[in-house]
Amino acid sequence: MHRVVGVVFNEGGKLYQFAADDVEVAVGDQVIVVTAKGHTIGKVVKAAEELDEAALPPGLKSVVRVAGDADQRQMEANRALEVRGREVCTELIEELGLEMKVVSVESSFDQSKLTFCFFADDRVDFRNLVSRLSDRLKRRVELRQISARDEARLIGGYGPCGRRLCCALFAGDQEPISIRMAKDQNLPLNPSKISGVCGRLMCCLKYERDTYVRFRERAPRKGAVVSTPAGEGRVVELLAPRESVLVDLGEGHSVMFTLTELGLDQESDHDE
Repeated sequence: MHRVVGVVFNEGGKLYQFAADDVEVAVGDQVIVVTAKGHTIGKVVKAAEELDEAALPPGLKSVVRVAGDADQRQMEANRALEVRGREVCTELIEELGLEMKVVSVESSFDQSKLTFCFFADDRVDFRNLVSRLSDRLKRRVELRQISARDEARLIGGYGPCGRRLCCALFAGDQEPISIRMAKDQNLPLNPSKISGVCGRLMCCLKYERDTYVRFRERAPRKGAVVSTPAGEGRVVELLAPRESVLVDLGEGHSVMFTLTELGLDQESDHDE
């Protein structure tokens, strides 16, 4: 059996598993881990769990140590290098007249390599930019073009709901989002209503879709005649978040009933 923890390297980034057999770590700890790119610092977001050999991911690498004061000083130096790298890159982009925008800069833990993520509407020939960046910064340089959704995830922010952006809040969740998810929730297909700050479909559509789908499978259709504790009536509105329907009982009298009150709760369906 091996103790395995979940680690992310960026807020809202993909979750990676690392063995922590010889290191005591807890959720929230900054840790130094071994990766294919060398030692890197990450944050533990998933508590240790015991896994047998068969359940271990292939190529599992290890947590080296919990980040100490020296590691934190190294990270501060890395952040300063990243700031300088962004300034130099922005300057060169303007000089070369490239249609692109720097989104993030990441230094390797030992500062031997800088990775630049950028957004552009079209493909960009950045070979000259890579060469000049490497000359100016005296380090290996890699450029990656990212999507608008990735840009929002890296920058972060708040959505129209007043909460942090889902893409930045839920680590490693990059499941595709489709217009079908909006249709399943009977949302108006108005781009301004269902698009996030990135200009793409809002992430929350996928989180709420299952609730609406399960509700619709059990609820009567709009317009159906149903029996209620107050007598028969016609369903005039479906209220999925409340697990309820609004029923017109006649003479302008409408009452909201839960599916349980109508005998349509999940347990009842299962028993039948």
